[in-house]
Amino acid sequence: MRKNLNACYYSDYLQLNKLLDAQAMESEKHGNPAHDEMLFIVTHQAYELWFKQLLHELRSVMALFAGPVLDDNALATVVHRLKRFTAIQKLINDQIGVLETMSPQDFLEFRDYLVPASGFQSVQFKELEILLGLRRTQRTQADRDFFYSRLNDKDRNYLLGLEQQETLSEQLDRWLSRLPLLDFEDFAFWEHYRKGASEMLDSDETIIRTTFDGKERDNQLAELAATRDRFMALFDDSHYQQLLKEGQLNFSHDALMSALFINLYRDEPLFQLPFQLLTTLMEIDELFTAWRYRHVLMVQRMLGSKIGTGGSSGSDYLRRNTEANRLFTDLYAISTYLLPKHALPVLPAKVKKRLGFSLGGE
Repeated sequence: MRKNLNACYYSDYLQLNKLLDAQAMESEKHGNPAHDEMLFIVTHQAYELWFKQLLHELRSVMALFAGPVLDDNALATVVHRLKRFTAIQKLINDQIGVLETMSPQDFLEFRDYLVPASGFQSVQFKELEILLGLRRTQRTQADRDFFYSRLNDKDRNYLLGLEQQETLSEQLDRWLSRLPLLDFEDFAFWEHYRKGASEMLDSDETIIRTTFDGKERDNQLAELAATRDRFMALFDDSHYQQLLKEGQLNFSHDALMSALFINLYRDEPLFQLPFQLLTTLMEIDELFTAWRYRHVLMVQRMLGSKIGTGGSSGSDYLRRNTEANRLFTDLYAISTYLLPKHALPVLPAKVKKRLGFSLGGE
């Protein structure tokens, strides 16, 4: 039992003197204190604290993925920490509502004092995007040019170094690729799947031809042809490589097929953790997209068509990059390739047994 009860004191442990003395208002320095600047500072400091926790969770997950095998216990830890990640994201998104209690005119009272500081200079948020898998080459040209231009040399060099490291998206691809879900000896699953896919698409074509006519029918048939084309790419390596080259997909073929298999048989007990992992990553993507979208609306509300304090085109710049900066688009593409449950072959007992022994790729 600890005898010295004064060894750890609340304010000392949390370093509250440093934390609560860190709100220096620029407007006050200029002799014109703006009441709402305190809210602006505290909210953004809270963002950065939560970004720090998100990075803490993300790095721990990536460390587990970096090992040679991700066993069931480690996978459970990964899913747990990523679910915590999404819980923090939801809290961060809700903070925008607090910031929106500040009116545009209240913001104008201190906005000019902040130039050229900007949220675009948040190194931690950029680090999150990079480590999750958003490479510079995937960004729009405008975002690519602007991403590093407002940073000092130290921060720019740090993030450029991160660009050379493996991302969570790449780790996920490797993990999925080595799952033993693609070769079942005498059980020709993918032949069954291909037959089921063709029957489903043929049924869709019949529905279109009997339901629509004229231009609408032609448009529907053209969309169906594109979908059929994507299905067939799963069984044609050159076609799949073309989709990768065009940026329509990012996962390797084996990774996509494993992710598809997990989704098709998600109700099987042995697939529940992998399925939770994939759906949680999709939620992370959705929550970041929702945060960007709410940020767009907030900036539009505060600035209208004015430029941002960092020199960007404000809400217009944010809007253009909201959809472009997605993280796990391949996981959303899986829905294209799903079949109804009744069309799936029943997994033989020996296949279930084999998969139960190794989801880690040995």
